[in-house]
Amino acid sequence: MEKVLKPMSGYLALVISLILLCGSIYLFIIGVNDGEYVNITYVVISIIAFILTCFFMKGLMIIQPNHSRVLNFFGRYVGTVKDNGLFFINPLYSSQKMSLRSENLQGQTLKVNDKMGNPIEIAVVMVWKVGDTYKAAFDVERYSDFVKMQSEAAVRHLAMSFPYDNLEDDHAPITLREGGDKINSILEQELTDRLSKAGIVIQEARISHLAYASEIAGAMLQRQQATAIVAARTKIVEGAVGMVDLALKKLSEENIVELDDERKAAMVSNLMVVLCGEKAATPILNAGTLYN
Repeated sequence: MEKVLKPMSGYLALVISLILLCGSIYLFIIGVNDGEYVNITYVVISIIAFILTCFFMKGLMIIQPNHSRVLNFFGRYVGTVKDNGLFFINPLYSSQKMSLRSENLQGQTLKVNDKMGNPIEIAVVMVWKVGDTYKAAFDVERYSDFVKMQSEAAVRHLAMSFPYDNLEDDHAPITLREGGDKINSILEQELTDRLSKAGIVIQEARISHLAYASEIAGAMLQRQQATAIVAARTKIVEGAVGMVDLALKKLSEENIVELDDERKAAMVSNLMVVLCGEKAATPILNAGTLYN
């Protein structure tokens, strides 16, 4: 589990390091130039001061905004520093840099089969960041590669769980093409479940590309057009039947003309041709009687 540390400020350690460095240089110069003989005491003290300088400098650590350092002590996790600034830590600690910034991942376009077995192309774009530095550093190997591989697996699983549209599955409650926010929400949850073991937080995930595969795109387009034509014709026929029924009722209620069954059938046929035809009908005037 992640443990956040609050190390001491590094400015005091920096000042001490500079003082020790200057003192080391000064003592070394005095020890070497002390008459005809080298003053061993000054030289030894200068060497010790230089070693202490290196010790303090090794413990200094600069952390940029939205970055962190994961600290270890001889293979044991010590904690994570998330504050930014200059700090001083145990010089024996080893540290691993880790960014806490949000990152974009534009997934490559994948060719998969949807729930009905149709080959489709799908791609997603997601925004993610490291939420738990311990999991990202120690529970997975190279968490950035883990994010890429698991996001691809999540997209494939999503595509196989739902049909592309409801042409073949009329009772499908959710489709990839019309699911919208619901599909994106399911995708975010799928990614969260897969990437939580690496300490990754999914901030947003959206489908950026969705289409039938090229080998069936033409056939599916014709099918969609045919479905649209059938739906439009159905609406036209329903409207025409209503208009014919209204016309017959009005003629009967107003006593405009009495029609027998044969003439009603002829009238219905003519009205349906006029109302349902793709082109405007050419009228023919009957100059004789109703029956001639």
